[in-house]
Amino acid sequence: MTQDLEMKDRSTPSNSVSLPAPSTLQHLKEIASLIETGSYTKEVRRIARAVRLTIALRRKLTASIISSFLDHVLTTGSEAHAKLSAHLPKEDDHEMEVDAATSAIQTPAKHLLPELEIYCYLLVLLFLIDKKKYNEAKACSSASIVWLKNTNRRTVDVIASRLYFYYSYSYELTGDLAEIRGNLLALHRIATLRHDELGQETLLNLLLRNYLHYNLYDQAEKLRSKAPRFEAHSNQQFCRYLFYLGKIRTIQLEYTDAKESLLQAARKAPVAARGFRIQCNKWAVIVRLLLGEIPERTVFMQKGMEKALRPYFELTNAVRIGDLELFRNIADKFATTFTADRTHNLIVRLRHNVIRTGLRNISISYSRISLADVAKKLRLNSPNPVADAESIVAKAIRDGAIDATLDHANGWMVSKETGDIYSTNEPQLAFNSRIAFCLNMHNEAVRALRFPPNTHKEKESAEKRRERQQQEQELAKHIAEEDDDDF
Repeated sequence: MTQDLEMKDRSTPSNSVSLPAPSTLQHLKEIASLIETGSYTKEVRRIARAVRLTIALRRKLTASIISSFLDHVLTTGSEAHAKLSAHLPKEDDHEMEVDAATSAIQTPAKHLLPELEIYCYLLVLLFLIDKKKYNEAKACSSASIVWLKNTNRRTVDVIASRLYFYYSYSYELTGDLAEIRGNLLALHRIATLRHDELGQETLLNLLLRNYLHYNLYDQAEKLRSKAPRFEAHSNQQFCRYLFYLGKIRTIQLEYTDAKESLLQAARKAPVAARGFRIQCNKWAVIVRLLLGEIPERTVFMQKGMEKALRPYFELTNAVRIGDLELFRNIADKFATTFTADRTHNLIVRLRHNVIRTGLRNISISYSRISLADVAKKLRLNSPNPVADAESIVAKAIRDGAIDATLDHANGWMVSKETGDIYSTNEPQLAFNSRIAFCLNMHNEAVRALRFPPNTHKEKESAEKRRERQQQEQELAKHIAEEDDDDF
């Protein structure tokens, strides 16, 4: 554990009074030492920690800092150094950040580890995307993918999964996502053959996103159903998978499964991933409305989501009232928002639910009402509203949405007397769904627990107990730090 480097300045002389804050370049060099240690000891968790620390430094990166870091890590004049330096813009010498503790002494070049070389690709790629140099980012990411295809090391998998993500992201930003679909499929096949489960997770989500971006839902479902499944390694990737699965199920009219996937994705997502949670809630609201449910007001009042969910709140209110005219006005008013969210086609499906809700309210309020009045109250603007109202009422009676009869001779809808709902099976079904939800949550929590191996076979010594407790504390810290990543 002594080799696990922390963010502190170890080269400061003992007689100094105040310790200067370590520079960004010094942080990067410590991260490189951490990667080097993880490579020699084959500890993947050190590589994962190095990636997390890099994300924390992302906003402080400049071209001069990265250039100095490349000079420190890579051999000057090597192919990798030339490729990566070509992507960096040139800056003046006075803007260069110099590390006083290490600039005076130049260490001789040593054998470059594959983990350090691919980490340099990741660092440059992050900088190019943040500076909105998307064409250069595409070239850099493509070069890193070519390098990854020829490297099979377990300690590279964590960095490789990040590179896969930013490779797809750079092409998505330039609108060229379709170009890399074949390459992503090849990478997924390579990751499967190498038993790189984290890479498989990431690439499967990238392929699903690629298909859904072009509305290829059938192809996405075929890939998802045939791809190998295993225990999730990353909470972020699992949340993404649930979100894409919910979208596929929604388009396929499997609303119950879609609702479970979307709500689970929103619940498991980190609090900091507000944009992702907003998207999950938007789709979950639409799916619940299509199921005939009315979401609670608290869904729309979540902190930081009120403005984004406002169109869906007004839409829910129109569906709850059963006012077809209000529903049309809201759909037209927020048409741009619904189109951007790709929920416009789902909202078109909601028209039937609005009519059914309005018809249910009418059947409760009136024991007998003419079909002409039904058409007027539903605001059916069609050439023959009475005939349309008759067909709508007949279909609602057949589906069991209302308990009524049609008098075709007189043109009436006669509602039957409403009975006691507690004499039916509806309360039992509602309690059953809630109990099933709680049991599923309990089972997921139990599966997520981690136990030390062979505790039932042997008694551990005091030294082993201390080591186990220290590892558990580190694991808890890593899980806490992991929440803010990737979203």
